Amino acid sequence: MVVKTETCSYTEAKIYPGHGKKFAAKDGKMLNFITKKAANFYHRKTKAVKLTWTMAWRRFNKKVKMDDQSRRKTKKTTRVQKAIVGMSLDEIRRRKAEKPEERDKKMEVSKKEVADKNKKAQDAKRSQKVAQKVQSKAQSKAAPKPKQAANKKR
Repeated sequence: MVVKTETCSYTEAKIYPGHGKKFAAKDGKMLNFITKKAANFYHRKTKAVKLTWTMAWRRFNKKVKMDDQSRRKTKKTTRVQKAIVGMSLDEIRRRKAEKPEERDKKMEVSKKEVADKNKKAQDAKRSQKVAQKVQSKAQSKAAPKPKQAANKKR
């Protein structure tokens, strides 16, 4: 046979049938107290954590082992690496595994390539400007400007 027990609202002790008192609070809560002592402490608004004989004090001072069910287990966070736009995950891993010396060599090579490209572009621009100057000089010699009539005073 199973005996239905209730817990004391103040001490959290088990109250067996035929024991304790019930108290109806103004807000409609039904409170169960195991003894008159517990009820009086509740009405005096004494915190249960301050009294050594309550379960609240025992729990607060770690005298009772907490149930594993009530304690939540937190999941360990796992780091996930995702691909970035324009770069695959394999590319990212390869770059991480690269040694600094290799990376520096690649950077120097790419800098030289960029510098060479820029130099070629500048040379092409200069040669184009020279060609335009030569062409404009040739045009100016071929067609001389008409002389304006000088205004002479009479």
